[in-house]
Amino acid sequence: MKAIELTGTVDDRGNLSLDEPVLVSANSRVRTIILCPEESSETTEIDDPPIEEVKASLRRSLQEAKSGQRIPISQMWKAIDLPTQDNCYD
Repeated sequence: MKAIELTGTVDDRGNLSLDEPVLVSANSRVRTIILCPEESSETTEIDDPPIEEVKASLRRSLQEAKSGQRIPISQMWKAIDLPTQDNCYD
């Protein structure tokens, strides 16, 4: 199963409108996980970290990977128990 992260808006009727198209095969079934701010939050926008913070995090991650301090992704996936679905595309 492949994960795709997109942003969108939920209208007053509860319908989700995505900010950009989903690039998967037409008429395919998908599973959806919605992450939204807590009710007590004053903002309705998703708070993204500042660009410099993201760049610093990527630099740290790259250094850790180069020095062998990271777990290979193949090992990470082995630890995740995801249900399989025949109707989703990789």
